Amino acid sequence: MNILVTGGAGFIGENMAARHLADGHRVVVVDDLSAGLREKVPEGARFVQADIAERDLTPLLAEEKIQLVSHHAAQIDLRHSVADPLDDARSNILGSLKLFEACRRAGTNRVLFSSTGGALYGEPEGGRPAPESHPTDPVSPYGCAKLAIEKYLHYYRVVHGFEVQVFRYANVYGPGQNGTGEAGVVAIFSSKMLVGEAPTIFGDGNQTRDYVFVDAVVHAFALASERGSGRLVNVGTAMETSVNGLYRMLSDITGFEGGPGHGPARLGDLRRSSLDITLAAEVLGWKPWTHLEDGLAETISFIRG
Repeated sequence: MNILVTGGAGFIGENMAARHLADGHRVVVVDDLSAGLREKVPEGARFVQADIAERDLTPLLAEEKIQLVSHHAAQIDLRHSVADPLDDARSNILGSLKLFEACRRAGTNRVLFSSTGGALYGEPEGGRPAPESHPTDPVSPYGCAKLAIEKYLHYYRVVHGFEVQVFRYANVYGPGQNGTGEAGVVAIFSSKMLVGEAPTIFGDGNQTRDYVFVDAVVHAFALASERGSGRLVNVGTAMETSVNGLYRMLSDITGFEGGPGHGPARLGDLRRSSLDITLAAEVLGWKPWTHLEDGLAETISFIRG
């Protein structure tokens, strides 16, 4: 299969491109390198530097006979979205729309999209992991943009016959993460601890997140590229880990003995977040397999080099 990976020079995108290549597909990577690195593009993939919000990709899709788009390109920093919602919308909403229009014109009708879980669901109702049916009331421009893209994909599915698979991620971590944005807390904390610096915990540290290893996320996409259900599915672990708990685990692994710095709670920061993954198991046969402590150790080993 001929696959286009947007954002393929970034953390999740590079891992996705490598997996598609390993599965025997032909891969074209598009990335504007605003956050990604050229050297992250895996060997064997064609690289095209382009901003999907600016460039019409119709000729590229047609020339490469692209059959599937694996869409990861995004402005991923939640705090930046709050500071500059217009730029977030340009990158995320308008960039995605321009990509989907290019797909329509080129006859590429299969799209896999990386959305978000916590930023859409907000605080989980009843204290349980949030299922896909959970109300979506984002309180950040980033979350609003992801939800808008999901709705646009529904339109392209109904009106233009697209085959669509949307994944709502938990907090993805693992080797290759650059430590920027909220989802980069594992890389941020680890990098600082390894050089003897104290990371900063915002708020009381009792806020929880659902941390899922990048290999599991990539596997979900790979399954969907072969036999996607077309249904929106969560990708996480259904388990909550507090920031304080994460700090303690990372301290044990790195040998860091200092205490954290503390800062004020961030505007719009969720107290709790975890995703119900029952549907992913039912429709894709997917489940995570990496325990958090093992994934953290592998991530730290990568950062150490």
